[in-house]
Amino acid sequence: MSEVNRYEKIPNNVNLSHDRRLQRALEHWLPKYQSWWQDMGPCGDWQDKDIYLRTAVSVDADGWADFRYVKMPDYRWGIFVPPATPGRTIGFGDVADQPVWDKVPGEHRNILRRIIVTQGDTEPASVEQQRMLGNTAPSLYDLRNLFQVNVEEGRHLWAMVYLLQSYFGKDGREEAEELLQRRSGNPDKPRILDAFNQPCSDWLSFFAFTMFTDRDGKYQLASLAESGFDPLARTCKFMLTEEAHHMFVGVTGIERILQRTAQITKEDPGEDVRKHGCIDFETVQKAVNFWYSYSLDLFGGEISSNAAQYFSTGIKGRYREKDQYTEHAALDQFKSVPVVENGILTSREVALRNAMNEVLRDEYVVDCQKGVDRWNKTLEKEGVDFRVTLPSRRFHRHQGEYSNNFFNREGDLIDEASFRAKEKDWFLQSEDFSYLDSIMQPCYERGKMANWIAAPRKGINRQEPDFEYVKL
Repeated sequence: MSEVNRYEKIPNNVNLSHDRRLQRALEHWLPKYQSWWQDMGPCGDWQDKDIYLRTAVSVDADGWADFRYVKMPDYRWGIFVPPATPGRTIGFGDVADQPVWDKVPGEHRNILRRIIVTQGDTEPASVEQQRMLGNTAPSLYDLRNLFQVNVEEGRHLWAMVYLLQSYFGKDGREEAEELLQRRSGNPDKPRILDAFNQPCSDWLSFFAFTMFTDRDGKYQLASLAESGFDPLARTCKFMLTEEAHHMFVGVTGIERILQRTAQITKEDPGEDVRKHGCIDFETVQKAVNFWYSYSLDLFGGEISSNAAQYFSTGIKGRYREKDQYTEHAALDQFKSVPVVENGILTSREVALRNAMNEVLRDEYVVDCQKGVDRWNKTLEKEGVDFRVTLPSRRFHRHQGEYSNNFFNREGDLIDEASFRAKEKDWFLQSEDFSYLDSIMQPCYERGKMANWIAAPRKGINRQEPDFEYVKL
């Protein structure tokens, strides 16, 4: 591992110039990536604007990024991998305490490639989902945050492509090409995971996406950061450094919407806040219902032989495996999982290894609730009665044990007719989207905010909230 070479065609700290085959392969992929970015990245003339962006320049804990005005096509996407830990061993499964792998074990090649491709596919997908949002940004502050999320998702794609091209030969190169050919929502060549094919065309959905779907990314990356495949583990560890900002955008974005709605509610009690061009609490709850439930799917089935295999072979651990657990084999242990049998919701004792997806989902649910608690404290301070709630993890599921049944928000088993009758109350409808479209007119004046959202408490990188985040 070398110091970061910031001036190569592809910034990196992996001695890329010493591996001419890999360097040529990545430089061959670079113009294809740039073409994809121009076609599917932020839409409009934003590519020509100077934006106050954070750019990774190091893997050190201190000073790992700098902030400056950059045009997005000139952003220095690069490859950043923390140095190896001497003597590191695998921390879990049947291979616990064995040395980590510097190369891909042949018996795990297909599994690791599939995991890396699936993770990599989510990164360009989210950029595609959000490409139109710059045209309706509520402020320069939010506009900059959107573009920061976008360019870092692009860099995370680079991280996965580096692993594919470095360790998987011809197959990896072909997979890297495919990552630029799939499209979010395309009926013929969609993205791999369904949540990344859902429309994200308004800022309420964007904030909910970054709150819930990017938070899934945190837990997936953290579990892979425990992997016995050391290059993957180290790469994911650095990606987590950037992922934190994406979740910050989501949790504070919805908090600011709720704060503004609460203010209007107090000023004109009993009246529909939509008359004032704000987003009513019920509409926020609908967005939470949708994106939280779709994000729960991303963890996979509650009972999974694949999850057991990933754990037993040292490929994918639990969240903070070494820090949170004292026993790392997970043998002769069981977890109670609610399941539907013969039309009745009951519980089944499942071998813990087969419930590893659910173990990770447990961590995620607790973390999401912390964000919701933050929103509700804001509502309490504002003196309004409404509280945001998370629906049951069984609600509106498309993967796993609950996908073939219907549940209400409380997690009770119901019939399909009852579910369909409540959809208009649970999820955003066409009239909701029409209303959101009507109020989400762009606000690009420095220091100003759209009427439907409160100003942030502080700016980015110690700047004031009214800083010129985008030069128009």
